[in-house]
Amino acid sequence: MCGWLAGTADEAPAPKYSPTERLKRERLAAAHASVVELASRRLSLPPAKTGLTDFRCNFHAHAEDSTHTGGTRPEMLAAAVRVGVNGIFLSDHFRPPRDFMDSWRFLTNGVLFVPGSEARGFLISPMASVFGQMELPATDLAKVVTTGDGLAFLSHIEERPDHSMEGLTGLEIYNRHYDAKRDLPGLLQLAMRLTDQREVAELEDLVRLYPAEMLAAQIRYADTYLDKWDAETKTRRLTGVGANDCHHNQVMIVKVVDEDNVLVGTIVDKDEQMRAVSSNLRPSIRRLTKGRKPGDIAVRLDFDPYHQALLCVCTHVFAPELTEVALRTAVKAGRVYVSHDWMADPTGFSYSVDGGFMGDELKWQAGQTLRTRLPVPGMLRLLCSGREVVRTTGTELVHATTEAGVYRVEAWLEVGGEWRPWIYSNPIYLR
Repeated sequence: MCGWLAGTADEAPAPKYSPTERLKRERLAAAHASVVELASRRLSLPPAKTGLTDFRCNFHAHAEDSTHTGGTRPEMLAAAVRVGVNGIFLSDHFRPPRDFMDSWRFLTNGVLFVPGSEARGFLISPMASVFGQMELPATDLAKVVTTGDGLAFLSHIEERPDHSMEGLTGLEIYNRHYDAKRDLPGLLQLAMRLTDQREVAELEDLVRLYPAEMLAAQIRYADTYLDKWDAETKTRRLTGVGANDCHHNQVMIVKVVDEDNVLVGTIVDKDEQMRAVSSNLRPSIRRLTKGRKPGDIAVRLDFDPYHQALLCVCTHVFAPELTEVALRTAVKAGRVYVSHDWMADPTGFSYSVDGGFMGDELKWQAGQTLRTRLPVPGMLRLLCSGREVVRTTGTELVHATTEAGVYRVEAWLEVGGEWRPWIYSNPIYLR
């Protein structure tokens, strides 16, 4: 058991607003104002650990890999350069006879690309081709993939919460797509807004003014993912990474069928996959179709360009240099934290213990002190094997441990009038 301060709230803050409420102009404006204010209060901090650099990376990234992916690798590269992403672990969908390892694997313009795949419920990044072994039983495949510096993570935890972690490097502790799946009513409401010319004009203006805040409106605390991570790390080391799951496919369109009917969907949908909407339901459709012919695109709104999506959720890796070997080694060692960088740049975040750093496993001794540092003020939660032991606000948390356990830190920021999750550290294991 871990020491727990009686009377301290043991749950993450609940969201104050729903994703749909967050998409209202006043809420988007309030969130944006908070982001600007946080940037103005950012501290200039020394490196978290001598000899290590905080590299902003993305896991679970798609480009040119499936019919439902709208973006290209050159487009992703340009976006990464634009927003300061250092490393991208590609997760191509497995599509025989193409080998996913025959992809970009180089450093260019300050961005390192590492090939990999989203396959069979995992994110895999082997050192060499495993094409001929992809049909092995899951445990055997994990063993092959993780040979040397290979990496394998359990993906989409909501679909497989009881899956064994045997042989895996770790798991996703957040997945952007999961939040979208949890907001199906909101997505339907958004689609209906696209069939009204006045609503479309409003959405176009909001996308222009508040693109990051709109894309992040669905983000919620991923308790399903984090609960599994906390349970599993009681007995084994597991690195938690953030799943960006970007495809640049959330480009919403309204396609004209005739003057009374349209199809609503995305740029990667076939006509039969889109939602048919008639003027009998939405009389405003006639204003959208006027003067247009069948097949014309009446509305096109891009919600997830790569330069926005890459900052929606990041995986920061502490490594001595920007090389594939260095990043792989650091990830395996758990020198990683996940963050929603759209709210604030987390560079400067630090989490350490007497004689150790994030990801380390040490023998517990009474009074061992954990220290956390933030570059902007927020709420800090220290958790031990899933239970909150202390909560404070500010830029620092210092806690003398009273029990052995697996300790991780969460940082939350007050954005737009509510507390929203910002940083999830990997654990320090005090056994």
